[in-house]
Order: sequence, then C-alpha cells, then structure tokens
Amino acid sequence: MIYLFLTIGLVILLIGGKYLVDGASAIAGKLGLSPGLIGLTVVSFGTSAPELLVSITAALKGVSDIALGNVVGSNITNITLVLGISAVVFPISLPKSVIKLDYAFTLAISILFFILAYNGVISLLDGIIFLILLVLINIYFFRTIARIPDDPEDVDIQRLKKTPIYKSLLLIGGGIAGLYWGSEMFVENAIIISQQFGISDRVIGVTVIAIGTSLPELATSLIAAFKKQTDIALGNILGSNLMNILAIIGVTAVVKPIMVSDLFLRNDFLWMLGFTLLLLPIILTKLRISRWEGGLLTSGYVLYLYFLL
Repeated sequence: MIYLFLTIGLVILLIGGKYLVDGASAIAGKLGLSPGLIGLTVVSFGTSAPELLVSITAALKGVSDIALGNVVGSNITNITLVLGISAVVFPISLPKSVIKLDYAFTLAISILFFILAYNGVISLLDGIIFLILLVLINIYFFRTIARIPDDPEDVDIQRLKKTPIYKSLLLIGGGIAGLYWGSEMFVENAIIISQQFGISDRVIGVTVIAIGTSLPELATSLIAAFKKQTDIALGNILGSNLMNILAIIGVTAVVKPIMVSDLFLRNDFLWMLGFTLLLLPIILTKLRISRWEGGLLTSGYVLYLYFLL
C-alpha cells in the first residue's frame, strides 16, 4: 500500500503541475510572451512547483536532507537525464543569448548556492537573498527577452488568447491544490520507505524524489523536442534549475532554515556544479547540443548513480 500511495501522490503532483502550467501559459499568451520567455519563466515555474511543495513539506517534517536532496538531485537530473534525452530525440539548437543570459545566470546562481550552503545551513537571510534575486532576474528577463507579435495565423497563440481568465485562474487554483495534497502523500510515503530499507534521506531525496518531481520537466522538454521547439526545451530546463534554487530553496529557507550535511557539500553539490560546467563546452560547439552529446549527458547521470549507490 505504501508504494501505491507513493505512486498516487506522484500522479497527483504531475496532474497539479500540468494544470498550473496550462493556466499560467494561457495568461502568458494573453500578454504576448515569447515561447523562450514562457519556457524560462512561466513553464519553468509550473514544472518546478512539485519540487517547491515537496521541499517545504519535507522541511516542516524535519527532514532537511530530503528538502535539499530534492533540489540538488532535480538540478542534476534536469541537466543529465532531461536535457540529455531531449537532445537525443532532437538536437537542440541554441541562440547566442542562451550562453550570455540563461546559462550565465544558471551557473552563477549554482555557485552562489554552494557558497551560501558551505557553512552547513541555509538560513533565513540566505532565503531572503535568493527570493530578492528571483524577483530581480525575472524582471530582467521580462525586460530583455522579446515578445511575440500577434499572429492571426498561429493557432496556439490564438487559442491561448481566447482562454477565459476565469478558466485560467481555476486551472492555477486546481493545480496548486493538487500539488499540495500530492506532495504531502509523496513525501510521507517516501520517508516510510527509506526508513524500512535503511536508506538515508539524502539518497532518497537525490534519486527517487528528485526523479519523480523532475518528470514534469522531462515531459515538457520532450514534447518541445518532438515539436522542434528547442528554445522552450532548453529554457524550461535552465529556468527550472534557476527556479529550484532561488524559489524553492528561498521559500523553504524562509519557512524553516535548511541544514546542510557534509555529504552534500563533498558529493552532490560538486556533481551539480560539475554537470553545469560541463554544459559550457557542449553548448559552445556549433551552438547546439547534438545527439551524441545528449547521450554523454545521460551517461553522466548513470555515472553519478554508480558513485552514489
């Protein structure tokens, strides 16, 4: 029954995330936002919502390793599995702005995350710093990334613009409710399973929970890759990693300070930073992520699991 409830919790999380993305995307469409901007902000927020609710729930239950492992593990999973599999499906072409804007912010915030965690706790002040940066970065994105013209021939744009506001708000509200109840069920049963098998909260956080809460990113990026909308695929992944650190760790630390064990600092944080740095030479080669490079990233996750377990 425990595994059944764990699965039900995950399904509710994913459905809640989908509703939140649909509602937020409809509102964004009415504002005329570009696909890349939607991927980097609105969609990445929606797909990061499961991590947010899971981390807050875990922190309140006194299991900081799950709260932190969920974020660090999700960032590792996004770069290796999600981005890697998406590139294998369809090579991802990159505009130069990705390196100067999206990737640069992701790398800088990841390094800051490690520095603030190095003293063994992510405090209330650290959480406030992350939330301030979240607001400033999103303001910068909205001011610098171009909007899309009102194209009457574009079916998707017109469909989003025609979605009633009340329906969008209902989807957002339903999504948030699903994320709340799903996260409660998911975390509670994950803790029970880890206790039964003697598995540490850290390992559960960076594997089972991280992969489970990264499924929205994987689904969104794969759909974008199949549609050859690679700006949304990469924007979703980089935006989610930014959101995981700034919003999830920020909000969670404000709710309750997060304790950071030495194992995280000596292992998982270094893997996260290493994979983020590995992206730079990959995206600099012809400004694209090829299929074999996607396979390399996916293999990197297998290597991480080998040393973890």
